[in-house]
Amino acid sequence: MRPIHVEYLLLLLLATFWGASYPLLKVALETIPPVTLVAFRCSVAVLVLLLVMAARGYRFPKSWPIWRRLAVQSCLNGFGAWTLLAWGQQHVDASLATVLNSTAPIFVVLAGLLPWRSVRIGGRATFGAFLGLGGVVLIVGTDALTGLGDAFLAQLAVLASAMLYGGAAIYGRNFGHLPSAVTAAGSMLWSSAVLLPASAILEEPWTLEVSAESFAAACALAFFSTAMAFLLYFRLVRTLGSLGVTSQAYLRIGVGVALGVVVLGEVITPVVGLGIVAAFAGVLLIN
Repeated sequence: MRPIHVEYLLLLLLATFWGASYPLLKVALETIPPVTLVAFRCSVAVLVLLLVMAARGYRFPKSWPIWRRLAVQSCLNGFGAWTLLAWGQQHVDASLATVLNSTAPIFVVLAGLLPWRSVRIGGRATFGAFLGLGGVVLIVGTDALTGLGDAFLAQLAVLASAMLYGGAAIYGRNFGHLPSAVTAAGSMLWSSAVLLPASAILEEPWTLEVSAESFAAACALAFFSTAMAFLLYFRLVRTLGSLGVTSQAYLRIGVGVALGVVVLGEVITPVVGLGIVAAFAGVLLIN
């Protein structure tokens, strides 16, 4: 078994990949409609994951019950969540979308409080989940919440995608016996099977005039924020657990701020610095 600090580094890498998905989505959505964008994202990811499977000598399972569970997983963390998020980001500012979409650990905590719960959450992890959410609000800024309610349906879609993310982290424990590449490729195959015909019917992608910037953003979204991220995600579900892997929702905001400082020369204010500390503390308490 690998040392736990390796898993934390992989969690940080996953947070980086998914943290980058917000600006990539914004750029891609400028000339690519949401269903077509998510269909492209899943289809390219499938090709990459199939190459990974071939290189490692993996094969798909032959059991139909496993494929049924992969279909559910693809809805929770695939075509369902991503289509909701992409549609919502057309009408919601990125900062507010970040706050709403970072609530996945809260839904895992709430699931752990249900009488029929399949995941048990301790008091320390519960406190960490809410502490991390408070850190996200400080990082993004409380001004981001002033637009809450202005585009209610779009905000509800972004929040619903976070709820699906939380459900996916819990349900993903069903695939602990499969290599992460197999689970990721199987769920993306289901997503592609649903979204490609939906894109053709709803958005007629062959009529689109896609800019070079949007196409490049869509490619980066498919390779890094989907294929590579899913390989990490299903591994971390096994090693860190449901709440542990969703805690990257807080971590990716701090990563985004750090990238802004290094790449763009932005300055971290004391309030943002406090938010980063709170987010990291929340992740540590959860794990």
